Amino acid sequence: MKHSAGPFPARTVFALLAVTLLALTGCAARPYATLIPVSGTVRGAHIVNMLVASTRQPSRVPGVVFSGERGPGLSVENIVVSIPPDNVRKPGTVIYPTANPGDPSKEFVTLKIAPMAEKDALAWYRNVTGPKKRVLIFVHGFNSTYEEAVFRFAQISHDTGVNAAPILFTWPSRGSIFDYLYDRESANYSRSSLETIIAQAADSPNVDEITLMAHSMGSWLAMEAVRQLTIRRGRVPAKLRNIVLAAPDLDIDVFRQQLDELGPAQDRITIFTSQDDYALQVSRRLAGGVQRLGSIDLDNPLMLTFFARRGVNVVDLSDVQAGDSLNHTKFAESPFVVQAIGQRLIAGDRVSDSRVNLAEAIGATAVGTAQGVGSVIGAAASVPAAVVDPNSRLRFRDQLEGAGRSLTGSLQTATGQ
Repeated sequence: MKHSAGPFPARTVFALLAVTLLALTGCAARPYATLIPVSGTVRGAHIVNMLVASTRQPSRVPGVVFSGERGPGLSVENIVVSIPPDNVRKPGTVIYPTANPGDPSKEFVTLKIAPMAEKDALAWYRNVTGPKKRVLIFVHGFNSTYEEAVFRFAQISHDTGVNAAPILFTWPSRGSIFDYLYDRESANYSRSSLETIIAQAADSPNVDEITLMAHSMGSWLAMEAVRQLTIRRGRVPAKLRNIVLAAPDLDIDVFRQQLDELGPAQDRITIFTSQDDYALQVSRRLAGGVQRLGSIDLDNPLMLTFFARRGVNVVDLSDVQAGDSLNHTKFAESPFVVQAIGQRLIAGDRVSDSRVNLAEAIGATAVGTAQGVGSVIGAAASVPAAVVDPNSRLRFRDQLEGAGRSLTGSLQTATGQ
């Protein structure tokens, strides 16, 4: 007996969804072969010295460095990026080079790209981690080329303002919306390599604190790597203080199982969600309709109860406006959000630490249990985000009464006024 697969075959559905994404993103130019180092930078430019670990195949094309194909193992590079002066660029934005060589006065450019041996990587840790010995590891998402990942992470590292050694883990994404399934398998291919990077940072005497930040499909990869490391060692490394999942393209049921392995370290996780994330809406269709973690409904009492019991911090960015037409990179493109994350890390707190509500730093309110789990503070519906954390629930009434006062103070704090 044959079962109907619906009115359209899967290939047709995927093509329609891809066309939808193309229409939403428009015709914005993407960088290609722009990683050719320039001889110098300009006054007022900002320098980001990063370690880049990759499972991609090296490319012979000048300025590409690594392609979207899978490499034979883990490669490590030292890349130095110059970010144009503040009067040229707004926080949250990346300005790609439009020609080779790029113009450091108005574009992101590279100053150095050099392979690193293991001994060189150890020396890099000593020189770059700073007095606080902090490391920020970033894992990019689906549809990202090597150069896009490098420039985006340079922007995130700089705009957060965190004095932490920046480490980019870039896996073999082909940088095409038509290669979603290939990218997903490439993330799977890269799990053990990311685990190695996290483990080496945790074992280094030159590192005291690690923040692992992942975006989109990279969130699944990050959680799998931490899960593997936890199983191997019996616990999450104490130095891994923060796990930040931004717009995670991660099956909610898979996430539940991953959490089970983390034990008491579940409260180190912060999730940035947005219900108007068009990329995750498409991903959900491709995944058979299964809810994606990055677009969960915070009006669902069962969902809020689940996160509350696990101690997982959830920040809803649905009302935050950013430059991304897909609403998929708000965490990096919104100046308020990226700077609020940085302020928490600079203070030495966990991003999920509920002593100081992260949402308050970006003018947000709490999602609490006072009037039933999942009810958002209606009186302050115009503020940009909502957050679920233990202290938010305890302070629900106080925050409602003082919503106007706290919003003013929070915005002043976030903008440095």
